[in-house]
Amino acid sequence: MSQAVPLDDEQVFGLLRPYVAQWFKQKYGSFTPPQKASVPTIKAGENVLISSPTGSGKTMAAFIGILDSLLELAERNELEDKVYAVYISPLRALNNDMHKNLFIPLEELKARVKLSQEVRVGVRTSDTSPYEKQKMLKKPPHILITTPESFAISLVSPKFSQRLKDVKWIVVDEIHELAGSKRGAYLSSFLELFDSFLSNKPPVRIGLSATISPLEEVAKFLVGDRSCKIVDARFLKSMDLKVITPVRDLIHSSEEDVNRGIYRTIIEEIKKHRTTLVFTNTRSAAERVSYKIRKIVEDEKLFDADLIGAHHSSLSRDVRLEIENKLKSGELKVVVSSTSLELGIDIGYIDVVLLLSSPKSVSRLLQRIGRAGHHIRQVSKGRVIVVDRDDLLECSVLTKLAREKKIDNVHIPKKPLDVLVQVILASSLMTEPSIDELYSVIRRSYTFSELTRDEFDSVVNYLLGKYGLDSKNVYPKLRLGDKGLRPKRGARMIFYMNSGTIPEESLIPVFTEGKRYVGNLEEEFVEILSPGDIFILGGKTYEFITSKGNRVLVKSAEGQRPTVPSWFSEMLPLAIESAMEISSFRGKIATMIKEGMSGDDIVRYIEDTLDISKSAARSIYTYILEEYYFTDQKVPDDRNLLIEIFDDEENRRNFIFHALFGRRALDALSRAVAWKIGRDLNMDVRTSITDNGFVLTIGEKVDYDIEKALKEMEPSKLYEILSDVVLRTEMVKRRFRHTAERSLMLLKRYKGRETSVDRRQINSEVLMNVVRDMPGFPVLTETLREILEDYMDIRNAMIILDKIVNGHIKVQVIGPNNVPSPFAHHILAKEYSDVVLASDKREFLRKMHDKVLQFLKEKGINADLSYTNVSN
Repeated sequence: MSQAVPLDDEQVFGLLRPYVAQWFKQKYGSFTPPQKASVPTIKAGENVLISSPTGSGKTMAAFIGILDSLLELAERNELEDKVYAVYISPLRALNNDMHKNLFIPLEELKARVKLSQEVRVGVRTSDTSPYEKQKMLKKPPHILITTPESFAISLVSPKFSQRLKDVKWIVVDEIHELAGSKRGAYLSSFLELFDSFLSNKPPVRIGLSATISPLEEVAKFLVGDRSCKIVDARFLKSMDLKVITPVRDLIHSSEEDVNRGIYRTIIEEIKKHRTTLVFTNTRSAAERVSYKIRKIVEDEKLFDADLIGAHHSSLSRDVRLEIENKLKSGELKVVVSSTSLELGIDIGYIDVVLLLSSPKSVSRLLQRIGRAGHHIRQVSKGRVIVVDRDDLLECSVLTKLAREKKIDNVHIPKKPLDVLVQVILASSLMTEPSIDELYSVIRRSYTFSELTRDEFDSVVNYLLGKYGLDSKNVYPKLRLGDKGLRPKRGARMIFYMNSGTIPEESLIPVFTEGKRYVGNLEEEFVEILSPGDIFILGGKTYEFITSKGNRVLVKSAEGQRPTVPSWFSEMLPLAIESAMEISSFRGKIATMIKEGMSGDDIVRYIEDTLDISKSAARSIYTYILEEYYFTDQKVPDDRNLLIEIFDDEENRRNFIFHALFGRRALDALSRAVAWKIGRDLNMDVRTSITDNGFVLTIGEKVDYDIEKALKEMEPSKLYEILSDVVLRTEMVKRRFRHTAERSLMLLKRYKGRETSVDRRQINSEVLMNVVRDMPGFPVLTETLREILEDYMDIRNAMIILDKIVNGHIKVQVIGPNNVPSPFAHHILAKEYSDVVLASDKREFLRKMHDKVLQFLKEKGINADLSYTNVSN
């Protein structure tokens, strides 16, 4: 992989038809830096990955050279009835956008020159009618706009696939969104099938991405082991980035004061700008915030409240499209979104982006902020509004990392065997591949480059029916032909009706033990529940007992605090690289305190380093100072793990692990340590995970050497231990159904009939009980891999545990105490974090803080730390 070399404007113009160059000059003036590097690379027939922010002309960088080449063919009357370029994006809405973005330039270019042929652009997705698809057979578009799933179906269509044999360019848009999911693995492997079994000559691959890292790995994801040029224009746009605290004192202000401060800040920013985009981290928050803004705008008669819209994935497609179109045409002043507007749908000009609370990663921060100032020469203006001291420290460090261009790494799923099932079946529908040849072809995909022959053979054997599951209505999809793998009767229709990787999530009905229906829960929420967990539904509190098929059983838990906030399954996990930086910063401030630096100097350092206000810097300083005194100088950081033993009011013993190692790694680590404690003490252990650490709770005050227990664990056995642990969770039931559906073991559609999610869930639980005793059964193997590697981060958990065992991360234990340390408050407050208990949470934090000050006073330390400059 090497960097593409940019040319100057005139050199790039010289590569284009004179009228194309003239059109571009009059419309845009000059080329943007990514265009100067991309156009020559594409014209030279080289693969390229272009990473640059919104508004930097990525799409035109990819297409101006392609359009130029197609127009040259049209001039000569040499355009044939076949597809020359394929544009693939993860969003159907983006495809519609693309059609407009190509159609308008083509119309403008056609007005400048007399062409004997027309360059056709067409969209082919699941929304395209059978009539339109038939028309495409006779007159295929020269530029085909599609999704990964529709592209795969096109490859196995006996007639339409013939129109794709001479494709010269494949453009993959929003590659940052695809790379981190199974959709990416699916597309990556189908590109290899295309190159090997259909294409007359492998096309040029062009990847378009927003800010992502590491670019070399993403380039490998795009092209496999081929050569690829990289255009790194991620940091072209200037940024105006600030962290705002809505109140001066984040600890002692009431919930009402904090809320008033948040909405006052939002309204002030809205008043100052023409268009404001507000990002929340959950769908429910997007609804709540847009409702509150509307109410304030109406009450204060600021402007027409209909100029405010909400956008999130739970809204219908029509509503989302209406919001997008209104925003683009300047008919909206404010839009509040969850994660749904992060992707590159053209939403027109945005003045300022507001983030409510932490975006949890630098790449997501840059992606959201990049929505403001739509052109490359405009400044991306963003404001991050924080809600508490942890949020303040996290957001301040994330914005610092953004300015320093330190981006967290994308996680690319490796060897997903359920995707492999579909890829192998599709190959048999395209040709009759030999097993050896197919193994070689699939390993060219970066996501399957480490696939072992045993893993590959287990999937082939499953498709050939060698696991003997016919009695459970799981039939072979393949047979062995003279040359290689051949599809069984009905396999083509099964692929058409059931291919793809996006699971069908359902709402799960909740019943009491007395069989009374109490409401619905989203499936992604149910999968994180464990027996004994308490949550809120319909304003009432319930305890989770179990699930049977697609029903959840609960009992009333009135008066008990929720242990799982209703939005927790939606919450984005803090990225490990960002977490380590936050941890390191905490350690640096603790070292300054230890070395006797004055409070004023430390506050000034924080203010300058993080570019925040003096009062915000003082909040961070006093927060770390309180922890420093409370723990007798044992402030946890990236090299020191602090385990705090806290005995609560209900006589339970809590082991609080202060470990900023990214929530996905903590999820794996916490379950492994809980397994160890549970086995040693023969007791139930409750686990609660946050981004800043985790709590393991046992029902009584038992003396237990937690440091010794941690160091007795073997990192090499973590995968085996956790595989066994997760087999007993609610999550494995749900995820097994998803992998069974992707593996065509459970069919969503068959012989023209839809099967219900309820029926598939019941069937999947029956099947899982059958296959769990089959060694190496690929669908269960993949379910465990997905949970441990994609949902959790077992690889980094093993690295962290290895560092603990070998002493590279020191373990420090304090307690038992009956007052938790300052850093523990937010870890313990997770159970207060449901929307209806926001004021309870703030009251809990204030009460805990007062206890800390009392605790420190009794130790002879100045108790008024929040307001006094304390030097050591």
